Amino acid sequence: QVQLVESGGGLVQPGGSLRLSCAASGSIVRINAMGWYRQAPGKQRELVAAITSGGVTNYADSVKGRFTISRDNAKNTVWLQMNSLKPEDTAVYFCKLAYSDYTRYGVDYWGKGTLVTVSS
Repeated sequence: QVQLVESGGGLVQPGGSLRLSCAASGSIVRINAMGWYRQAPGKQRELVAAITSGGVTNYADSVKGRFTISRDNAKNTVWLQMNSLKPEDTAVYFCKLAYSDYTRYGVDYWGKGTLVTVSS
């Protein structure tokens, strides 16, 4: 049993900020990486930012310099600080967990998503 609890989405004006959080729990032996993806209406789901358990990060070009991903390995939690938000950032944001349990390696698990709306 694995659970992901996402929070922090909402409505903000352009130029504003939001902080998303994703907490993982359950039968997890090791977290390989956690990340955030987003999907706008009619668009493909795309990577926003990801971070390994060792702290190596990866960002989409469109969010570099504006978004920052961080993690607390002890709490199995990842945060996405989003600054200087633009209308084109509007999407459902999904937390993705890449983990291993006692019998499997490299298992992917997705959260249900949290809506971010950037509009004036």
